[in-house]
Formats: sequence, C-alpha cells, structure tokens
Amino acid sequence: MTPNPLIGVFFHWLGGLSSASFYVPYRAVKRWSWEIYWLTGGLFSWLLAPWFFASIQTHDLLGVLGRAEGSTILWPIVFGMLWGFGGLTYGLTMRYLGLSLGMGVVLGLCTVFGTLIPPIFRGEFAEKLLGNQTGHYNLVGILITILGIVVVAFAGARKDASLSPEQKAAAVAEFDFRKGIWVAIFSGIMSSCFSFGLAAGEPIKALSAAAGTGPLWTGLPVLCLVMFGGLLTNAVWCAILIVRNRSAGQWLGKGEAVGAPLGLNLLLCAIAGTAWYFQFFFYTMGESQMGKYGFSSWTLHMASIIIFGTIWGFAFREWKDAAPGVKLTVWSGVGLLVLATVVIGYGNSLGV
Repeated sequence: MTPNPLIGVFFHWLGGLSSASFYVPYRAVKRWSWEIYWLTGGLFSWLLAPWFFASIQTHDLLGVLGRAEGSTILWPIVFGMLWGFGGLTYGLTMRYLGLSLGMGVVLGLCTVFGTLIPPIFRGEFAEKLLGNQTGHYNLVGILITILGIVVVAFAGARKDASLSPEQKAAAVAEFDFRKGIWVAIFSGIMSSCFSFGLAAGEPIKALSAAAGTGPLWTGLPVLCLVMFGGLLTNAVWCAILIVRNRSAGQWLGKGEAVGAPLGLNLLLCAIAGTAWYFQFFFYTMGESQMGKYGFSSWTLHMASIIIFGTIWGFAFREWKDAAPGVKLTVWSGVGLLVLATVVIGYGNSLGV
C-alpha cells in the first residue's frame, strides 16, 4: 500500500483528540485520590488496551516479539519507563496549570526533543531535513508548530496573569504556576522518550509485517513494550503514594471513598485510560502513512493534542474571564498549529 501522508494527518488528528480528551473523564471521578484513579485508568492505558488491540489487529504477536533481539525488546521498555515519568507528571501539570497552559509547555518541549533527536541519533538529519524539498517542508512545519505552541502558551500566561486568585482557583482548583511550570518542563522532556521508544522498536515492525500484519498495524506490538515500561514507572510511584496515604481502601469504598460511586468511577477510569492509549493507536496508523519521514509524525501528534486541548480548555471555561485580545491570541496559535499539520502533510506527500 502506497503511503498517503494526508490520510496520516487525519489519523494524527484523531490521536490528538484522544490525548486531549483522556483527562476529561477523570474530572468526574468522585472521592478517589489521584493515585487511585490514575493507576486504575493506567491499567487500561498501559496493559489491557495495548495487548488487546495488538492481539486482534496483528499476526502472531507473541511469535513476533519472541523473534526480536533482546536489545530490541529492552530499549522500548527502558524508554517507556522514562516516558512514564513524563506521563505521571503530565497529570500533575493539568492539576496545577490547567489544560491549555499545561499542554502548551509540556508539548512544546516534547515536540522539539521527540521530533529532532531520532533523526539526529541515526545520522539522518542532514539527509532527511536539509537535503530535499520534503525535508524543508518538515522543517518549516516544525518551526510553525513551535511558534504556535509559543503563542498558545503566551496567551495562557497572559490569561493567568490577569486573573485574581479567586478566578484562578475557580478555573483550576489547584492552580500553582511556579510548581506547575517546573513539573511541566520535566514532563515535556521525559514525555519525548516515547518517540525514542518507537524508534528503537523499528525492527519489530519489520518482523510483524513479515508475519502478515497490514501496514497500518505493524506499530502495535512496539506499543505493548513502550506502554509496559510506562506501567512500571507509574505503578511504582502510585504504589508509594497508596502506602503513604493509606488510600488502597478507596477501591472498596472505604475511608475517604465512603459513598463513592465505585462502578461509575471504574467505568470513567476505563474510558480515560483507553482514550489515553488510543492517541498512540492512531499515532502508529498515522506514522505508517508518512513513508520515510515517519519522524515528522511526532510534530503532527503534538500539534494535534494542543489544538484539541485548547478546545477543551474553552469548553471547561478556563478562558471565560480572559480578555478578547487574549482569546484572539490563543486562537491564532491554534490556527498556526493547524497550518503546521497541513504543511507537514503536504510536504510528506511530495516525498512519497
């Protein structure tokens, strides 16, 4: 099947929508501590969903993984563990900065590192980004993405600077700019390791294709490994918090969770966790359509997340007290991000 980068852009938009939406069900969870609902949803994100969809969409999943070299299995897990640090602090960023500003800082850093480091590491930067027309389009698209992220983050900073402490608390109950910005920087750098994990698992995609898996789905076995690494990191941290806070009883409706709707909480966490996984499910589909410029998928993914994350920010009225000029600024940033996805998709179509 000939790659179609424009279809790939659409898949990345779906992935961005999934990622930007995952935290919404968590907001409705009642009387569960963060570590309880994060780990509950995470079991769907990092374990159940990856293995379920890989088992039904790929051929000979266990055989493919069994034929891979040890290092090809190990490194996606290691990078997944590092990505796990970014993932668990990503949730904290949303708590401290809100959807709009938090995503702007985290994903800006994540875009730069996750897109450019893989081709630099493989010695392909000059060949794929400097030496041809498609590479030039990709560079322009990356620059537009970074500009769009800066504009969105700047609008978020202007919005927050103009709010009273009471208004900040109403928009984001646990708002703390100083704490949130440091958490966001750490989360952005660590989150880019997911891209490195996918790059390290490229040989597994070839094995899956040789086993008869269609091109849209060859990335799913790699997701099982990277996600498992993320599970290890998050499970250890959540376990520490559960012991420290003595919150395990909340799963059974005890302690602070007395009267909590346990079945509904579990359903909300399952939806949130599966939505978190689907961002990468669609990501691998989009990447499969980018041809030899698959590394550009990371920029498309990040841009799409911010586009839909900003829309959710408006839906939750995080911007209701912002001045009209600030709202215009943030929508200008979103427009730049949409333009960036189109530029990269068009540029990649020239290289097919």
